[in-house]
Amino acid sequence: MTDSSQPVDTVVYDFGNVLVAWDPYGAFPRRSRAEVDAWMAEIDFPAFNHAQDAGRSWADARASLTDRPHPLLLLDEYVAGFDGTLTGPVEGSAELVEELRAADVRLLGLTNWSAELFAHAATAAPATARMEQVVVSGRVGLAKPDPAIFRHLAATHDVDPARAVFVDDSPANVAAAASLGFHAVRFTGTPTLRTALRARGLPVAPPE
Repeated sequence: MTDSSQPVDTVVYDFGNVLVAWDPYGAFPRRSRAEVDAWMAEIDFPAFNHAQDAGRSWADARASLTDRPHPLLLLDEYVAGFDGTLTGPVEGSAELVEELRAADVRLLGLTNWSAELFAHAATAAPATARMEQVVVSGRVGLAKPDPAIFRHLAATHDVDPARAVFVDDSPANVAAAASLGFHAVRFTGTPTLRTALRARGLPVAPPE
């Protein structure tokens, strides 16, 4: 349970579709959506991608598909075209990050992301590089919503959940954070995030 008596001084950001827009179909500009959908269904893309987020290398991922040439071909295209999946900053996110920094609010990142592909984040959305520290799931071998990655963040970067807002677009991740005492906010857009942060006492402007 969150301790509402503690002043909030930290914001922990998820990255994908919170600070940087992510669309996996963007890796396949020359293929139809139906073809990509079939590939995603064949490999169970959500589970496959989660394994990458949790630290599996792309070499090992590739090895798991060596007996299936067509899925392997699209996997190679996905990795080669990964920068195309990142379509730029989420609207209003960069301005909010700078506003929080100017107010001396501590900013941290906690993102599910392949370690080998994380370098693309800052190019697509420079606000991702404005965090004090970032826990990248693929680097630590843990991925949300596993409570262990939240505990890792708290222990490694001296975060008191009762004084921290965790922001994520995934209901499962938000629920996991809340169960550990974070002020957990599901991201549905920067204006509503501004409202949620203001409600927790953070000095940001109201949405326009």
